Amino acid sequence: MPDTKRQPKQRSLPEAGQMADRVAPFALIVGIVLTTVGFFLAFFYAAPVNGAEVYARDAAGNILRDSAGNALPALEEIGGQLVSNVLLISQKIFYFHMPVALVSFLALAVAAFYCVRFLMTKQQRYDTCARISMEIALVFVICTMITGEMWTRFEWGVWWTWEPRLTTYLILMLVVIAYFVLRNALDDPERCATYAAVVGIIAFVDVPICFMITRLVPSSVHPVVLREGGMSADMGITLVLVLIGMLCVAFALYRMRFRQVRMQERVEALKAALDEE
Repeated sequence: MPDTKRQPKQRSLPEAGQMADRVAPFALIVGIVLTTVGFFLAFFYAAPVNGAEVYARDAAGNILRDSAGNALPALEEIGGQLVSNVLLISQKIFYFHMPVALVSFLALAVAAFYCVRFLMTKQQRYDTCARISMEIALVFVICTMITGEMWTRFEWGVWWTWEPRLTTYLILMLVVIAYFVLRNALDDPERCATYAAVVGIIAFVDVPICFMITRLVPSSVHPVVLREGGMSADMGITLVLVLIGMLCVAFALYRMRFRQVRMQERVEALKAALDEE
């Protein structure tokens, strides 16, 4: 007689050991090397940001000069203080501030993609990808705020001012933090993942606002860098090198973290399968 004993249900296990996981350590090394090279280029090769030095002009557009013939710097009130935008060593922060900001935007875009995929399919894998992408985004958001505040302090003389770009990016950081607060506040895993996916999408909505605010609000004191003639060749080379390095670091961190989480999920699935048997 055929064996009518009920066979245990085959459990689908999270995948592990993908090719990208093996590439991640090499990507991390490449990212560190490129970022280090970019650091030296920023301080010993690239010029400060174009437009950082602003001179006072008369009604005809001529630069005003003192009795010795030196150009007079323009003064602007920022945060209640009159400051002069001059070519300072702090301008070198730009070559790291902008790449980490762009990587944070990219990480949020990836997170939003997986959030949408999760809402469409309810598959745990997409929720895991979205959560890890938000973790990487948070790391680079914090780096952006730190480097931005350093630049603000040295260039404008204040640690904080309610400038449009700073304000919108602060809102973005708070939304990203709220994502993780929400994940730890709910006990139901499915509801937690669903609500978190919505917050992840909302965080991404703020990305184009942060990116375009200096163009939407021309009075903003935050410089518009990506424009025609905004950077010279040496600036562009340094910026692109650091950006590629940061992207490699972000990719490596994502894959390493993803492998760790998926291995934990795999162990939990195996334990559950053994308990059922």
